Amino acid sequence: MKTAIVIGATGLIGKHLTNLLFDNPNYSTVKVFVRRSLNTSNPKLEEHLVNFDKIDNWKSRITGDDLFSAMGTTIRKAGSKEAQYKIDVTYQYECAKAAFENGVNNYFLVSSSGANAKSKLFYMRIKGELEEKVKLLPFNKIRIFRPSLLIGERDEKRFGEKATERLL
Repeated sequence: MKTAIVIGATGLIGKHLTNLLFDNPNYSTVKVFVRRSLNTSNPKLEEHLVNFDKIDNWKSRITGDDLFSAMGTTIRKAGSKEAQYKIDVTYQYECAKAAFENGVNNYFLVSSSGANAKSKLFYMRIKGELEEKVKLLPFNKIRIFRPSLLIGERDEKRFGEKATERLL
């Protein structure tokens, strides 16, 4: 039985992923590292409420077999490009690095269609930067998923995404 680690478990993709891991018989434990509680219970759940700015205080707990990284935000929600970069790149990279240092074997990243570290578009550039950084970590297996528009029920309204959804 394996241990899954999830960062970004409160978001659209992270919630679905966490529920799939609860249902997966290959995992006995699902560790989530979150800023706010999932407000759910499951016998496999090990919830860690953390401050991502202070990873040194809790990075030793990022142990297990597989790290799933589904963290992300928007500039609007983050408040600035710098804040979005911190969430979309810095936090995820620091968690990946700590996981590798703690013996985690496999890394699974939800990125974005069009991710490219050389892109002129900020969002595509930061997604590409993260991909390039984590590829340098010597995990046994790294899988990067590049979905298109992420559609689903969210806590907040995203009018730009709704317009893009209709267009696509």
